[in-house]
Amino acid sequence: MITQTATHKPPSRISQYWALTKPRVTQLAVFCAVIGMFLATDGFPGWHVLFWATLGIWLLAGAAFAVNCLIEAEVDARMARTARRATAMGELSTTQTLLFSAILGGAGMGILYTMVNPLTMWLTFVTFVGYALIYTILLKPNTPQNIVIGGLSGAMPPALGWAAVANTVPMEAWLLVLIIFVWTPPHFWALAMYRRDDYVRSGLPMMPVTHGMAYTGLQVWLYSVALAAVALLPWAVGMSGLLYLAAAVVLNGVFLRYGWLIHKRYSDQIARKAFGWSIVYLSLLFAALLVDHYFKF
Repeated sequence: MITQTATHKPPSRISQYWALTKPRVTQLAVFCAVIGMFLATDGFPGWHVLFWATLGIWLLAGAAFAVNCLIEAEVDARMARTARRATAMGELSTTQTLLFSAILGGAGMGILYTMVNPLTMWLTFVTFVGYALIYTILLKPNTPQNIVIGGLSGAMPPALGWAAVANTVPMEAWLLVLIIFVWTPPHFWALAMYRRDDYVRSGLPMMPVTHGMAYTGLQVWLYSVALAAVALLPWAVGMSGLLYLAAAVVLNGVFLRYGWLIHKRYSDQIARKAFGWSIVYLSLLFAALLVDHYFKF
């Protein structure tokens, strides 16, 4: 007889700690921060700042996600999507998770302060507090607008990257933050809609649970329209050229189509595709900003 242990090898302790940092989410955040670094200068930011700022921002982001997993361990245990996290299964203790987060966060702050600049360290630390504590403890369990209000923390990476290179955060950097801020609700609500049963079990007041699917679909559409307008602002203020404008128009068209389908012809399959596209959308939009920055037409 083959036991379950022999068939399904449990994850290693290293992989459990790695999963606490939510690597896929962290990668997107760090990517946006790196784009901010390149857009902050007309030349090359330099390998020194690129390496140390990227590492420091990644470490603090990973620390924030680890704290998030710890605080939400009981909620995660009730959701199929998150039930196998080590904190949800009790395989990593509170002390182990806090120590891991403290090491990552302390290392990240030290690197940013000594190898980059104090402004980047403090902005990244404020982002850590905003996500790990204010969003996770105060907003997420108490209001269906949690992802809107708390979205500012998740939108900060371009400003962090810009600050790392320029030691300042001008209007252009805040435009990038605004794009991610408006992108976040339709991105996350698409996930919440097709995972609505999970959120019912979790007890979290997510909009599809508290206000229904039709209302959430309308909000996804309205935010999609707002995002399409906001995404054109870099071109409108002269920050980017026609190459970015063309890319933004095409990407917006696909995003708007998914938003309309969620609003008018919802299905879980459409919501899944919309969620997946939203990640591709943001990546391609910021990549277009980067290409346009060096090859303006």
